[in-house]
Amino acid sequence: MKCIPAFLTVLLLTIETHPQEPADPAGRVDAAVREFQTRTLAPAITVAVAVEGKIAYSKAFGLADVENAVQATPETLIRTGSIAKPIAAAAVFTLVEAGKLEVDAPARKYCPAFPEKPWTVTTRQLLGHTSGIRHYKDGEVENTSHYASLTEGLDRFAGEPLLFEPGTRFSYSTYAYTVVGCVLEGASGQRFADYVSEHVLLPAGMKHTFVDGQSAILPHRARGYSKRDGKLINAGLMDSSYKVPGGGYVSTAEDLVRFLLAMMEGRIVKPATVNEMWTEQKTGNGVPTHYGLGFSVLDVDGQKLIGHGGSQQGCSTAMEAFPPRRYAVAVMVNMDGLDSFALARAISSLYGIPVPKPARS
Repeated sequence: MKCIPAFLTVLLLTIETHPQEPADPAGRVDAAVREFQTRTLAPAITVAVAVEGKIAYSKAFGLADVENAVQATPETLIRTGSIAKPIAAAAVFTLVEAGKLEVDAPARKYCPAFPEKPWTVTTRQLLGHTSGIRHYKDGEVENTSHYASLTEGLDRFAGEPLLFEPGTRFSYSTYAYTVVGCVLEGASGQRFADYVSEHVLLPAGMKHTFVDGQSAILPHRARGYSKRDGKLINAGLMDSSYKVPGGGYVSTAEDLVRFLLAMMEGRIVKPATVNEMWTEQKTGNGVPTHYGLGFSVLDVDGQKLIGHGGSQQGCSTAMEAFPPRRYAVAVMVNMDGLDSFALARAISSLYGIPVPKPARS
């Protein structure tokens, strides 16, 4: 199974605007979710929407556990996939604001376990996917080995050559975020999960977001599913202990919306820092990357649409924010291989939010 970064779907898009907000779109949101569920065979879908900074919609559809007929609820925990990356990035910038981390300093200053390379790799390059560290090779995403620490997880890739000189190209890399986690631990003196819980999850009010520990007992955790030959099957096994910062959490749609609201409201890091994170990066020769520092960045009629997606065994997820309206949406599905952004944007259009649509061929 190949892991395709879900946020990359933003790269081939044009913009369709819906200037008028319907009075009460909840019924049409229900219908959109049910149509998506019927068409894709998605077992469970959870959706949350915030308008003008307040939760306006939160609902769950289908089964969190098909074999045992367990109904999904808004508290159902589904894997975030790569939506872990913006959470990790927010944690890094709390350290920047505290004067404990320089994003343009060599990453090895904080993570000496990362081997020296012919070129310097900075934390900014790690966060923006311009570090040259590779992504998965075929078969690696099905990892079932457990790693006791993020430092141990470096053994999977860190000894290999960089793909290119850092800063010269954009190349999406979950492994780069394992190094981000090591950097955070070195700068903070705390375990990654503990620091994130204290400095991101708590101030954002994310009470239902946890590390996706293989052996942990997590109430309300959903089972994960795939589809083969048009039929539902159990998703493949995976241990995400080596990549917690890049794809190792479970959460709820409401918590992801709370995270976006906390970012927009400056409750995790200051507004100026949020603006830095939500500014599209460019390679050394000026090529735009459509990615900031931990977040995808799309221009919509001169306004920013901010987001990220995730796709791994047993999940397809998407979240987006439209800051001018303090609007946020999150969609979580306990099945891999689905276009969760398509549903998220269909929902956004019902709230009068400018949404991307596939470019005409």
